[in-house]
Amino acid sequence: MTRHWALSTAALATAIAATTGTPAMAQAKYDVSITRTTYGIPHIQSDTWGGVGYGVAYAYAQDNVCMLAEEIATVAGERSVHWGPEGTVRLGRGNVDNVTSDAFFLSQIDVEALRAGLSQQSAALSELGEGYAAGYNRYLKDTGIENLPEACAGKSWVREMTSDDMLRLTERSMLRASAGALAPGIMGAAPPGTKTAAFDVELPTTETLGLGSNGWAFGGDATSDGKGLLIGNPHFPWEGPDRFWQMHIRGPDGYDVMGSGLAGTPLVTLGFNKDIAWTHTVTAARHFALYMLTLAEDDPTSYIVDGEKVKMEAKTVSVPMPDGAPAVERTVYSSQFGPIVALPGSPLSWTARNAFALRDANAGNQRGMDAWLGIGNATNVGEIETAISETLGIPWVNTIAVDRDGNALHADITAVPNVTKELVAKCSTPFSALVASQVTLLDGTRSECDSATAETTAAVPGLLPAEKQASRTRRDYVTNSNDSYWISNASARYQELSPILGPHSNQLSLRTRSNFQETEAMLAAGKMDRARAKELTFGNKSMAAQLVVDDFVAACNSGGRFVGNCAALGEWDQLFEKDSRGAYLFVEFWDQIRARKDLWSVPFDPENPLTTPRDLTDDPKVIEELIAALDKAAAAHDEDAIELDRPWGEVQFRIAGNERIAVHGGPGRAGVLNFQRSRKVPGGLTPEHGSSYIQIVGFDEDGPVADAILSYSQSTNPASPHYADQTRNYSAKKWHRLPFSDEEIAAAKIGETITLSE
Repeated sequence: MTRHWALSTAALATAIAATTGTPAMAQAKYDVSITRTTYGIPHIQSDTWGGVGYGVAYAYAQDNVCMLAEEIATVAGERSVHWGPEGTVRLGRGNVDNVTSDAFFLSQIDVEALRAGLSQQSAALSELGEGYAAGYNRYLKDTGIENLPEACAGKSWVREMTSDDMLRLTERSMLRASAGALAPGIMGAAPPGTKTAAFDVELPTTETLGLGSNGWAFGGDATSDGKGLLIGNPHFPWEGPDRFWQMHIRGPDGYDVMGSGLAGTPLVTLGFNKDIAWTHTVTAARHFALYMLTLAEDDPTSYIVDGEKVKMEAKTVSVPMPDGAPAVERTVYSSQFGPIVALPGSPLSWTARNAFALRDANAGNQRGMDAWLGIGNATNVGEIETAISETLGIPWVNTIAVDRDGNALHADITAVPNVTKELVAKCSTPFSALVASQVTLLDGTRSECDSATAETTAAVPGLLPAEKQASRTRRDYVTNSNDSYWISNASARYQELSPILGPHSNQLSLRTRSNFQETEAMLAAGKMDRARAKELTFGNKSMAAQLVVDDFVAACNSGGRFVGNCAALGEWDQLFEKDSRGAYLFVEFWDQIRARKDLWSVPFDPENPLTTPRDLTDDPKVIEELIAALDKAAAAHDEDAIELDRPWGEVQFRIAGNERIAVHGGPGRAGVLNFQRSRKVPGGLTPEHGSSYIQIVGFDEDGPVADAILSYSQSTNPASPHYADQTRNYSAKKWHRLPFSDEEIAAAKIGETITLSE
């Protein structure tokens, strides 16, 4: 089908004026149209970047105004005033009190520096941000705060957005995998002997971050039509501002991109245009380094660099309290390497002798939107690689992409500190090797070890240049499920790079191994096409079960004995489909045994990473302990009042009003590609994060052909028709062909097009 493209509202007015002699109206600063199609997906069109930001914010607020309003207050350090100091919010790996959250954002987001940094970015970025704030405020004005959804109608914390709020929202997203993940450790760091509140913090991993993802890029040698085919399946939270939201943007200079973004995102950050498609997966690279400081003997708030005593900076912030109560003050400490951070109960604690500082590569990273703008304008994967290499703006995710010519790209090129293999060798401390599997620890007693001043060819000082990071383009396939750069194709391993980019030749996660096993099996059976891509995405197999269950059940029932719980496990189909019976028993069982060092007969072999470790041990003592673990798992069923054979879709569900929507997919730790991590609720489990904006994108002669599902739907407002419509689609594995051309949009249109000017 031939596709036609419409003129924007402003361009149409100008054209009419030229042919009729009628003067065109004065050009508005913001001029945009918003057309909704099936499932509430907005198609936003403007001739200016300010208009694009304006329209995106207005449409986003229509769906998620309460969530965005709360996030604006959160990053501005206003939670204690509105929700009380004792209230809590998620920050890092868990919840913290509102005072800690407020103090973190007030102390760690430098708005003045961000204002200055904005002038160094593209003009489009400033216009997008200003337009976004104006569009959000327009929605509040048009609707009235008293008429907002029930969750925020008339609330004191709903206010207009400022340009500073936009800067804060962006900075918060950049810090997600570094300072944001370690926020409790920054706020809890205090000189020895200082009384502080207890806090919980871990070094960030994909598991502690609550983020993950699978991404596949199939090149022309592996696809049935010789063109690129992309599968994107990011694993992101089902609640809060890190939820994806679908949109289609037509902007200046031919920008025509569809996909999704997060709260406060004025552009598509995962999606496609007529020539390319891309997705992201959380990378194993470390976006920060820790520096071990040697403290002065007479002062635990001074440290030694090159033999000289340097005083830490102590910054005290005042957190406003409700009802006119006196502000609460919190003091945070920092060094020339960054803020001081402490991890209680670990070697990384602040003692009289040592402290630890965080060098965060994403602090002040305002280049992300320009990177995504470059991706959206790309016509092939080479231009995508150029965009992310020149900006170094992608914060903490791999980029996986295809183009219509059949090229497939995996680029682990992000903002990481300029820590080379040579710097690690030169600047390690006696403790570095002990924590090397979790963090890059460098010597803070020598200025030559400071990555911020180390020599680099990168356009951005202090960052590792793109040519020292990992990138490959192939014609068969590349894939990633959050393990490091070294293996993204089963037949081609990458050279070893700096350890700050992640481990090399390490044991892979079961989800990664499952990915390669299923991908290779698919390709062995034939070329990849759309139907096979859907099967791969929602296969719901558990590699842990494939490795363990049959051998365990056989051992469990050996010698003529019969163990009922083993029989129940043996009747499970080893899938996490809605109708799979016994899946929950395995989840409880696997969580108890998966960390055992004596589980396998064949240990991990770095020469065979895709097939090891394997083969359940036949040690009788271990088998008896595994049987006991299974009995304990069954007892947990009794405690939760869940029958052993209850269908998985009746155990794992999404609650929408009085409706329980069955959710397929399972834990990544059990080797399930279609990852859902859930928390306990009365009667079962409900997803916390997992498969979210899922897209399969290929190309025909006219443009992109995209099928997608947004697992948790567009809106967080329970009164919206788009609160759970796509969740039902996800439950039924019902894909939606995304409308991209004028004809497709017109056919799928719902309601009237909104035209906004200001």
